[in-house]
Amino acid sequence: MTRLHVPTRVRWSDLDAYRHVNNASMLRLLEEARIDAFWVSDGTVGETSGAAVLDGRPDAATMTLIARQELEYLVPVPYLRAPLDVQIWIGRLGGASLEVCYEVWSPAAVEPAVLYTKASTSIVLVDTASGTPRRITDDERAAWTPFVEEPLTFRRR
Repeated sequence: MTRLHVPTRVRWSDLDAYRHVNNASMLRLLEEARIDAFWVSDGTVGETSGAAVLDGRPDAATMTLIARQELEYLVPVPYLRAPLDVQIWIGRLGGASLEVCYEVWSPAAVEPAVLYTKASTSIVLVDTASGTPRRITDDERAAWTPFVEEPLTFRRR
């Protein structure tokens, strides 16, 4: 089982009146972890994990669109100074899309470890010029295949 471990900080502004991470802020935290894992910002492929192969610059030939997201909140996330351990893997690697799976854990050094949230995001790769889905390239598939494992199961579907 190969997962990416992406340390992701909770900001003070992510908290709501109940003093835990707001549900909308959780989507942003997952987005930040996903971008850190799969997108490059300066054109350097594989800059952190080997999985970072998508060009994240504004003039990139490919854009990504979110087709679906599902989250299951297990325990409220409090404000923490240490970054959360967001574990990411690919639950499904299709022709033009992929399912990114997440488990949001307490910071790595915290014992006992707490699983706060499980989530998945279906992403479609789109050719920027035409606006239509495009196939996952051989290089992308090769970079992402080591991170494919069983997709998440949620308690209530």
